Amino acid sequence: MPSALFTPLKLRGVELANRIVVAPMGQYSAEDGSATDWHLMHLGQFAVAGAGLLIAEATAVSPAARITHGCLGLYSNANEATLKRIVDFCREHSKIKLGLQLSHSGRKGSSQFPWITRSAPLGPDEGAWETLGCSGIPRAEGWPTPKAATAADIETVIADHVAAVRRADRIGIDLLEINAAHGYLFHEFLSPITNRRDDRYGGDVDGRLRFLLEAFEAMRAVWPEAKALGVRLSAEDYVEGGWSLEETVELCHRLKTLGCDFATISSGGLVLEQNVPIGEGHQVPLAATVKRETGLVTMAVGMIQRPAHAEAILEAGEADLIALARAMLHDPHWPWHAAAALDAEVDFPVQYIRGYKSRWHRGLRGGG
Repeated sequence: MPSALFTPLKLRGVELANRIVVAPMGQYSAEDGSATDWHLMHLGQFAVAGAGLLIAEATAVSPAARITHGCLGLYSNANEATLKRIVDFCREHSKIKLGLQLSHSGRKGSSQFPWITRSAPLGPDEGAWETLGCSGIPRAEGWPTPKAATAADIETVIADHVAAVRRADRIGIDLLEINAAHGYLFHEFLSPITNRRDDRYGGDVDGRLRFLLEAFEAMRAVWPEAKALGVRLSAEDYVEGGWSLEETVELCHRLKTLGCDFATISSGGLVLEQNVPIGEGHQVPLAATVKRETGLVTMAVGMIQRPAHAEAILEAGEADLIALARAMLHDPHWPWHAAAALDAEVDFPVQYIRGYKSRWHRGLRGGG
C-alpha cells in the first residue's frame, strides 16, 4: 500500500504533493516587519526539503499586531516587497506550495525577544507600545494593561487582515492560515477567561465567536476562490472555565459553512498557569475529534517527530496533514528520511542529487 504521508491532498485549487507541512516558526528577525536574509535562508532551506506545504511564520497585520520588534509583518509596501523576494526564490527552486499565517498578538504583544527573556513585556525604555486586548485584562502579573478593543478597533483589525490578505495574494501565496490560537487576539475573544465583554462580541458562545467569524468572512470574500483559507486554533485552554474542545467543534462547524478549508489544531497559550499534558502527539486526539465531528480537513501539530508516528496518525484517520516545527529545525531533511523509511519519493533539488540518491540514503530503505 502507498504511504499515507506521501499521498497528495487538494485544498480547493491548491494541490499538495504530500501531507508533510512545515509549520510556522517565529524567527523574530524582521526589520520593521520586513523579511531579511535570515528569512531567505530559513524558508529557502525548507522549500527544497520535500514537504508538501511550507507556512511562513506568524505575520502581523499591523505594527501593533507584532509580538516583538522582530516579528514579520505584511502591512506595508516594504514588507510586501521583501516577502515577495523570498516567495519568488522558493518558486524558482521548488514546487512546494507556500502558505502564510496572519496574526494579531493582542495582549501578548510588545514582548521581549524569547531568547532574552521568555514571556516578559518590554519596558518603557525598550520601545514598548500599547497593546490591544479583548477586555483590558493583563496577560499576567507584571504585564501592562491592554486597551480593551472598541467596536472601531475591531473594525480596524478586520480591515488590517483584509489588507494583508490582498497583499498575500499579490505576492503569490497559495494558502493562508488565520492565527486564532495561543492566547493571541482572536483567542482572547473566544475564551470566557479573557472575554468579559457585555457587548455583541462577548457573553455567550455566539458573542465570543462573532469577531473571528466576521473576520474570516471578510477575508474569504477577498481571497481568490481557488486558494485555501484556514485557521489555527487552541482547542483547549487547560484551565478550569476556559475555552473547550466542545466549543472548538462548534466554531469549526460554523467556519466550515463560511468556506473554511482546514483547521490546524493546537492547544493552550492563553494563560501562564495552564497545565498542558505535553507528550508525543498530545494534541492529536483534539484534531481527531474536530475531524470526526465536523468533517473539516485537520492538521495535527505538536511533538510529532517520528515518520512512523506521522504515518500512523494519518492511517488511523486522526488528521489529514502533519505539521512539523521542532522536528524540521532539528532535521531540515526530515521529509527525505521519512520517504526513505516509508518507501516513498519526494521532490529534491538537482544540486543535491548525490545526497538524495546516495548509498547511505538507499540503505535507509534496506538497500545496499
